Amino acid sequence: MSAISVSEAMVPGPAAADPAVATSAELAVSTAAARIDPIGLTELNALAELQTRVDRKYFVSADVFGKMIHELAGGLRVLEIGGQRAFGYESVYFDTSDLRTYRAHLQRRRQRFKARTRTYTDSGQTMFEVKLKGPRGETVKQRVPYPAEHRGDLTDEGFVYLNSTLHRAYHQDAPAGMRPTLVTTYRRTTFVTRSGDARLTCDVGLVVHDDRHTAHDVGTHVLVESKSAGRGSAVDRVLRELAVHPVSVSKYAVGVAALHPELPSNPWHRTLRRFFQPRAAA
Repeated sequence: MSAISVSEAMVPGPAAADPAVATSAELAVSTAAARIDPIGLTELNALAELQTRVDRKYFVSADVFGKMIHELAGGLRVLEIGGQRAFGYESVYFDTSDLRTYRAHLQRRRQRFKARTRTYTDSGQTMFEVKLKGPRGETVKQRVPYPAEHRGDLTDEGFVYLNSTLHRAYHQDAPAGMRPTLVTTYRRTTFVTRSGDARLTCDVGLVVHDDRHTAHDVGTHVLVESKSAGRGSAVDRVLRELAVHPVSVSKYAVGVAALHPELPSNPWHRTLRRFFQPRAAA
């Protein structure tokens, strides 16, 4: 596999959607969110932080998304901060020059991880995150605050944190030569069940880029992620009834595959064909 690099990893977060040009997916999410009672961040985290959880991801068309929220509306609340219900995210992912992390996801290795900085572009807060797979396939996320001015770099402190996290989880060292590889930006609206047993993140306007190419989602589907502590939630049940099935997808892996069609990417061919526009020059 060829090396990939990011020379300008720190990019502005996505702007709020202009209603005059908003995609069908963006309109579906904003319309649905306006119907739901709000919840603040502190209360949401106390109710359902779910750093260790079972994740299920779905691409949900705009019309089906509206039906899903209609079915669930009485049991949901939506995150609201400062009057906003949609928030910009920017993630910078780190990998080796031979894409060891990407290859681990491609090969479905059990002991795989992702390392990234995540910036909440509306507040400017940045975290360094390590996402792991637990022994039963659950997602385990470890994170610490990170200086925003270094969000495009893997600092010495960040590497030490990554190394210690991998030692505890997998008894292995962090690979040498980790560097910024891919940037993603999108806008997220977060719902939570009133019981606190599940969170529902709804992402629109996904853009992936490195220093040579960029790719956008097609704007017709919402990337919905159901996060629950157990086998499933009401969200998963409703989506199943609406004939929407979970997909195995990682923003990082799909992003690399979208920008570099010369790389092996069999698990994500259908996702790329249906939900992403062709890559363009950055």
